[in-house]
Amino acid sequence: MTSKIFSAPQAAGPISGAISIPGSKSLTNREILLSALAEGESVLNKPLISRDSQLMLDAVKALGAEVTPRADSVEIAPATLNKDASIHCGLAGTVMRFVPLVAALNDGKITFDADKEAKARPLQGVFDALDQLGVNYEKGSDSFPFAVIGNAGTNAAEVTLDASKSSQFVSALMLVAPKLEKGLVINHQGDSLPSIPHIEMTISCLEQRGVSVRKLSEASWKVFPGQISARDLVIEPDLSNAGAFLAAVMVAGGDLLVKDWPKQTTQVGKQYIEILGRMGAKFEFSSEGLKISSTGEIHGIQADLSEAGELTPTIAALAALADTPSKLSGIAHLRGHETDRLRALAAEINRVGGDCLETEDGLVINPKKISGGEWRTYHDHRMATTGAILGLSAPIDIENVETTAKTMPDFKDMWLELIS
Repeated sequence: MTSKIFSAPQAAGPISGAISIPGSKSLTNREILLSALAEGESVLNKPLISRDSQLMLDAVKALGAEVTPRADSVEIAPATLNKDASIHCGLAGTVMRFVPLVAALNDGKITFDADKEAKARPLQGVFDALDQLGVNYEKGSDSFPFAVIGNAGTNAAEVTLDASKSSQFVSALMLVAPKLEKGLVINHQGDSLPSIPHIEMTISCLEQRGVSVRKLSEASWKVFPGQISARDLVIEPDLSNAGAFLAAVMVAGGDLLVKDWPKQTTQVGKQYIEILGRMGAKFEFSSEGLKISSTGEIHGIQADLSEAGELTPTIAALAALADTPSKLSGIAHLRGHETDRLRALAAEINRVGGDCLETEDGLVINPKKISGGEWRTYHDHRMATTGAILGLSAPIDIENVETTAKTMPDFKDMWLELIS
C-alpha cells in the first residue's frame, strides 16, 4: 500500500454534539455548470470545496467561464464556449457525463481524460446522446480519452437512450437542453431508471433558473428552450455525506445535531430519516437543523434502495452491526460507481469479520460480530467512510482514507473530533 493507514477510532461512549456538513456535491456541480451557461454572473455561497467540485470548476474554466473564488463563495461568469481545451474528469461522474454534452455547444475541440479507475465507469450514454444530437467526436474505445468537436449547437429535438446504469445521462441532457434551438425531449428506454431523486434535483435547479421542464411520463421529459438565469444562492449541506455521522450516533448511542439540515430538499440524503428511523434512530427537526438520537441498538432492514443507491455503503455498515438480517436491493447500478460497490462492500465487510452476500442487485447482510482488520477503499470515498463506521465497533485500519477528499476533504479531522 502506498497510502497511509488510518486507524479508525473506536467509540468510547455515547456521542453528543453538533456538526456542520460541507455543501452538497450534487447541487454544487449542477449549479457550477448552470452558472457557466447562464445569462449573467452567478454567486454560489457555501459551495462544496473538494476534488470533484474543483474538477467541475476547472472544466467550466476550460470552456471559457470566469471563476472567482471568495472566502465562502465562488463567482462564475458565463463560458464563452469558443475554445479548444483539455478537461480532466478525475473520478467525478458529474464531470465525465455532464460536461461532454456542454462541449457540444462549444465552437472548438474539447479533449476529455480521467483517472485510470474511471475507465470502468459507464459512458456509453454520453456517446449515444452525442450521436443523436449529431455532434462529432473522436474516441479509440468506449471510455477515455475521447474528444468532442462542438458545432455550437444542434437541431436535434429528441434523444432516446438507456440510462439504467446512471441517471446522470438524463441529467446531462436536461442541463444542456435549454441552450438548444428546439429544447429537447429526453426518453429513457431500458431497465429501471435508478436515482430518480437526482433527476428531480436537476429539474429543480433548472426551474429555479427560469427553465421550463415538463414530465411527459415516468421515463420521458421535455425541456423547453430559453435563457438560463443567473442566481445568487446558498448550497445546501450534503445530506449523503452526513450519513456517516448519523451512523456514528447509531453505533455509539447518544445524540447529534446536524446544523442547517433543510426541511424541504431534492437531495436523496433526506431518505436517511425514514431508513435509519426503521433501523432504530429517532429524529427531530429544530430551528437549527436535524437532531438524531439513538440507544445504540441497530435493527436490520429490508430495503429497495433503487432511488437512494448512494446511501447504500452507510446502510450496509449499519446492517453489518444490526441485531437481525438485512436485505438491500435495487442497486445493481452501484457496480458502475467509483468501483463495483456491491463487490467491494461484500469483500470488505467479510474481510473484517462480517457476513455479507452479494446478490444480483444488492446485498444480504447477516448479524455477526465484527472482529476488525484492514479495510480497502478502492479509491472510493464512500468505502472509506463505511470503514470508519465499522471501526467504531472494532479495530479497523483504513487504507487510503484520503480518498474522502473527493467530496469531503476534512472528513478525517471531523471524524476524529466527533469520536474523541
